[in-house]
Amino acid sequence: MEAIMAALDGVNAIAWGWPGMIIIVGGGLYLTFRLHGFQFVNFGRSFRMLRRRADPDVTDVTKGDVTPRQALFAATAATVGVGNIAGVATALAMGGPGAVFWMWITALVGMCTKAVEAMLGRHFRTINPDGSISGGPMYYLTKGLNLKWLGYMFAFFAALAAPGIGLMVQSNSISYALEFGFGVPRLATGIVIAILLGLVILGGIKIIARVASALVPFMCIFYIGVAVVVLIIKAPEIPAALGTIFVHAFTPTAPVGGFAGYAVACAMRFGVARGIFSNEAGLGSAPYRPCCLHD
Repeated sequence: MEAIMAALDGVNAIAWGWPGMIIIVGGGLYLTFRLHGFQFVNFGRSFRMLRRRADPDVTDVTKGDVTPRQALFAATAATVGVGNIAGVATALAMGGPGAVFWMWITALVGMCTKAVEAMLGRHFRTINPDGSISGGPMYYLTKGLNLKWLGYMFAFFAALAAPGIGLMVQSNSISYALEFGFGVPRLATGIVIAILLGLVILGGIKIIARVASALVPFMCIFYIGVAVVVLIIKAPEIPAALGTIFVHAFTPTAPVGGFAGYAVACAMRFGVARGIFSNEAGLGSAPYRPCCLHD
């Protein structure tokens, strides 16, 4: 077990360390400049696209399985949640207040990365003989870059990572919160989550999109509403909090750590890492929903 943990720590140091951070955030910055701030200039257009609905009489499979609105809510369901709550708390605990600033930066450039992932997934999708639609990084790596071996590798590692970052973190946070707050046994929570999740995912992307489009708006309203209430209650402390965030984001030394720049390094590393975990930009999990969009 110690050998396995040591191997995982080594992989983690690369994937969630400086090499991975530079590649993902650097790629987001490159795409932002290369596409002339795509995520900012097309913000209004994105909201206008949400008004498009599916034509119930359409039988052409090339029209896709879900509408833009359903794709958005399906993607939002996987983005807004544990990463935005537990991820921020972890970043603060491990990287200090300055980590929040680097989470903001990651989110800004990550919007462009995620948009590009979605567009590639949509462009290189495959219409199967039965009319279903397949897509994602493994398809545009194969069809776009002609790197079939890399597509297979992505599919393999994505299958390994999905239970950890896609299921275990969320179910553990839910079960712990219910046990700590209401005394609900973790096993009971896990069984209920497994049953509900099975009922949804076994229906495919169409069922997932329909459930997400029904639940996610209320989830977002509740999430934002609670955040606004907290900000109103703590309004007098907001200026000091913002000042602390900016100061610690660029503080060259730390009380502990032994060398100049340690605090900034920790803030950047954990802020960027938790920012990526929160919005999933660059991880390759975003393109699956948009590849099923209607034209």
